[in-house]
Amino acid sequence: MSNATHTLDAAERYCAERGLSLTPVRRRVLELLVDAGGPVKAYDLMAALKPGGSAQPPTVYRALNFLTRSGLAHKVEALNAYTACLCDYSHDKSGHDTVQLFICECCDTINERHIHKSPTDAPEGFRVSRSVIEYYGRCARCVAC
Repeated sequence: MSNATHTLDAAERYCAERGLSLTPVRRRVLELLVDAGGPVKAYDLMAALKPGGSAQPPTVYRALNFLTRSGLAHKVEALNAYTACLCDYSHDKSGHDTVQLFICECCDTINERHIHKSPTDAPEGFRVSRSVIEYYGRCARCVAC
């Protein structure tokens, strides 16, 4: 079983356990993100969704919104792109952890880490639902070159 198949099967189990619907379009968008292995822009996903044409923007953006809100994908804000969450789906993805994305400025690889830490300086009564921190630099492979 390939890593992509394993990730997609785990995502389906995760959604089923939580009563979420991983529709064929959502699954295909997630599959494209997993296969890409790095950040992908929404319009590139649109072009890849339909051979000979592109999917409608609302369709892709709704799928991306579902995937990011459910923790199956992350938006890389500074790049205005998306990447699949490749962590173990057995942990709680309800937004109670912080995702750290380490983005190589040379080769665009993304290394993902999850930490279970909430901000201690949030405004009184503010409840964090999810958090993504982006770090930019050079990966070990690019530093060695």
